[in-house]
Amino acid sequence: MKANQPFNIVLLGGPGSGKGTQAKLIKTKYGLEHLSTGALFRHEIAIRSGIGIIAQQAIDKGNYCPDNLTLNMLNQHINASGNTKGFIFDGVPRTIHQAKMMDGIDYSPIVPVSLVIYIFVEDAEIEKRILGRANEENRSDDNPEVIKQRIRNFHQLTEPLIQYYSEQNKLMSVNGMQPINEVFNAIDHILSTHENFENEQYSCII
Repeated sequence: MKANQPFNIVLLGGPGSGKGTQAKLIKTKYGLEHLSTGALFRHEIAIRSGIGIIAQQAIDKGNYCPDNLTLNMLNQHINASGNTKGFIFDGVPRTIHQAKMMDGIDYSPIVPVSLVIYIFVEDAEIEKRILGRANEENRSDDNPEVIKQRIRNFHQLTEPLIQYYSEQNKLMSVNGMQPINEVFNAIDHILSTHENFENEQYSCII
């Protein structure tokens, strides 16, 4: 890795697996910037932008937003972030096509991925967590029918990324069924012992 190249982490996992929670903890300790495509889309929906209207139609059905739309929006926010140690990508890539686009295949610019952390959570636990979240946040994409579609989409479209990134020697897995602090301890161990964090540029914030 080049000395000045950002260290970008992808958090991979099903809906409700805790990616957002863990991203915030990683951000606090390591000083990386958290980019959640879900949060970005919800912002676009709130302001009724063209992106937001298209996103709302997909999200309400439990489907993924179009790949080009997602990557274009992601790059827009990366460019607006200025200098940073790197990013925690939460919610992207969600398909093999998005991963290839990030690798620069038939898409520009390249969005380099340094490490992928897969947070494994069983389907039954995912449903339980999201239904609990629905009561708190009143999200339109958190009803039983849509939840089941989101889980199906994860298995069909996103799970293949496990093999994709394993073949690039970038994938590490953690058990997301544990309490939040134990999941973070596992992620923290991965990051603190990763060769690219031995460099002072990527040292953690105390």
